[in-house]
Amino acid sequence: MMDEYNGPLLDAAVHVYFIGERHLFTWFAFIEASMARVVILGSAAAVSDAEHDNTHFVLIGDHGPVLIDAGSNPLGKIKDLGIDDEALQDIILTHFHPDHVSGVPNMLMHMWLLGRHAPLRFYGLHHCVNRTEDMMMAFSWDTWPNFFPVTFHRVRERDNTPVLENEDFRITAWPVKHFVPTIGLRIENKVTGNVLAYSCDTEPIPELFELCRDADILIHEAAGVGPGHSSARQAGEIASESRAKSLYLIHYQVWNADPAPLVAEARETFDGPVHLSKDFDEYEF
Repeated sequence: MMDEYNGPLLDAAVHVYFIGERHLFTWFAFIEASMARVVILGSAAAVSDAEHDNTHFVLIGDHGPVLIDAGSNPLGKIKDLGIDDEALQDIILTHFHPDHVSGVPNMLMHMWLLGRHAPLRFYGLHHCVNRTEDMMMAFSWDTWPNFFPVTFHRVRERDNTPVLENEDFRITAWPVKHFVPTIGLRIENKVTGNVLAYSCDTEPIPELFELCRDADILIHEAAGVGPGHSSARQAGEIASESRAKSLYLIHYQVWNADPAPLVAEARETFDGPVHLSKDFDEYEF
C-alpha cells in the first residue's frame, strides 16, 4: 500500500511516498517557482541611446507578465524572453510623457497585424489614459478591422490606490511629483510577500517613504536634481529613510554621459546594496 504525504511548499514542491519502511522522495522541478522576476527593458531617462532604451520593465509571475510603461515597442524584447504577445494582457502606464507611452501605438498595431485575439487592459491615471486614447484616435485605430478588445482602467490619484491584482501580484499606486500627473508603484509578490517599489519620475516627497517602506527592491530614478526628478544621492536618502533592503538606480542620463559614478553617489546616503540597472537585467523578488 502506498500513502502520499503532500508537505508544505517551501523552495520546491515535495511529495513523499511511504512504501513499507522505504521513503521515496520525488522533487518536482519548480524550485523557487514562487519567485517573481522583473526584467529591465530600458534604463535611460528621456534621452536614450543605442545601448539604453527609455525606462520600462516587465514583471513576470507564474501566471503571466505585466508591462510597466512602453516608451518604445517592447514586443521584440519580450519575445526574446519567451513571452508570446498574446500572454501580455496587462499594461500599467505611469504618466503621459513620450519616453513612457510613445511605444503604445506601434505595439498595438504590431499585435493587430500578428492577428491577436486576446484582450488587453491598460491601467493609469485619468490624465494619462485619456490622452492615450486620444493618441490612438489620431491613428484612426477605430477603423482597423477585426481589432482585439482593449479596455482602459482609470486609477484614482490618491495614496495607496489599488491598480491591479492577479494571482501573482498586488499592485498599488501613489501620486508622485513630476511635471504631469504621475504614479509610483508598490508591487507585492502575493506568494512570497516580497515587495518591489518603483519611484517612477519624481522629485523627493514625503509620500515616497510610505511607497518604498521596507521594500526588498527599490527601483528609483536618478535623472538628476529636480524639479520633477531626483539625483542618485537623493535616491539613496529615500532608500535609507524608507528602510529599503536594496536600491536599483534607473532613468539616468546616458547621452554623452557615464552613469557608473551614480552608484558611489547613492552609497553616500545608503548603506545597503546599490546597483545600476541596465537594459536586460533581471531581478527576482
